[in-house]
Amino acid sequence: MQGLSKTGSDLPEALVLEILSKLPIKSLTRFRCVCKPWSSSFQTPLFITKHLQNNLRNNNLNLLHKGFCGDTRDGVHSFSQLSTEKGQSFSVEHNFHLPFSGKGWYDLDVDGPCNGILCLDDGRDKAALWNPSTREFKILPQSSVQRPPLVDSTSFECFGFGYDSQTDDYKVVRFVVNYFEEDSDAGSMFEQNDQVELYSHRSDSWKEISYPGVGPYDSPPFNCYINGVYYWQATASSGDLILSFDMVNEKFSTLPWPQTLDGFYSHLLDFNGLLGAMFYQGKGTEESFDLWVMNVSWTKQFSIESVPGVERLLGFWKNVEFFLESSDHELVLFDPSTRELKNLGIHASKWTMQITAYVESLVPINGRSEHEGRIIQDASN
Repeated sequence: MQGLSKTGSDLPEALVLEILSKLPIKSLTRFRCVCKPWSSSFQTPLFITKHLQNNLRNNNLNLLHKGFCGDTRDGVHSFSQLSTEKGQSFSVEHNFHLPFSGKGWYDLDVDGPCNGILCLDDGRDKAALWNPSTREFKILPQSSVQRPPLVDSTSFECFGFGYDSQTDDYKVVRFVVNYFEEDSDAGSMFEQNDQVELYSHRSDSWKEISYPGVGPYDSPPFNCYINGVYYWQATASSGDLILSFDMVNEKFSTLPWPQTLDGFYSHLLDFNGLLGAMFYQGKGTEESFDLWVMNVSWTKQFSIESVPGVERLLGFWKNVEFFLESSDHELVLFDPSTRELKNLGIHASKWTMQITAYVESLVPINGRSEHEGRIIQDASN
């Protein structure tokens, strides 16, 4: 950080660093022009870590809205940052370019966040890391993992993304489904063989790891990452359960749900750094919500009865309010203390909206700007 304060200021360098590390990235981008020492200092591991820690400590969150409009096969996904400034009602601040453009209802998923980084996948063979704060993305290499012989087709499902704090490594885990076509007297049929792959950002490569014997299901936003562990909803011969993957020891494990899923939709989420499970059940045009939190054992945190005109839960906003999808497929904010529903004027096709809250981060991913190459589609189109 030598030379950080050499801009006519008599302030100690450590104090200048402390002040700057509390500023939003938009301000830091402007301040890069103040002097070369500042510009280079913003790229040091010390400053990047301090800036991230300040944002995590103060719960400084940005909001990413994912939507889908058009025909279910040929429509377009849109990704926008929503304003989180008071009085601006979560309006669209700007739209994003993306590393690749998925077409089709479920063809573009967002996993994470983790230290301000997100993972994108198109459900086929493309995946990317993305820092929406710095607008940097990195398309992941194709896997070199050996497939079983005579595979007819392969799909990649149920991604998980997180951080290994011991090796300072970002990792992506994904389940691979291999299909084999066979002829029989009854005609063609498919059998499948499952594999699991793990990507390491440090090595920029994939490797195969042991299949856990339990099949996860559902995609974001129904699964979540918390403190080095990724959680999926899953099913086994014994019934429904939660599958987890530890990014440090690269091991799978399972835990039970707090209650039966019969008649309920479920949603795994981060609740103040603990695993939360939200259950919601429709009652005509109303929804009821139960939140359970895992802290050694499951404990019911609260219940909310009969929220009218609601289709489903999208997520928490700072553990105080809920983002919901209305029965008209509009984004609404629900305050449980006043039971007020506030329409935010954002619309998308049914069951395609996703809200992701992430901290601003300068963490580099060794990629390139989202504006480079023009291999992507403008989310505003």
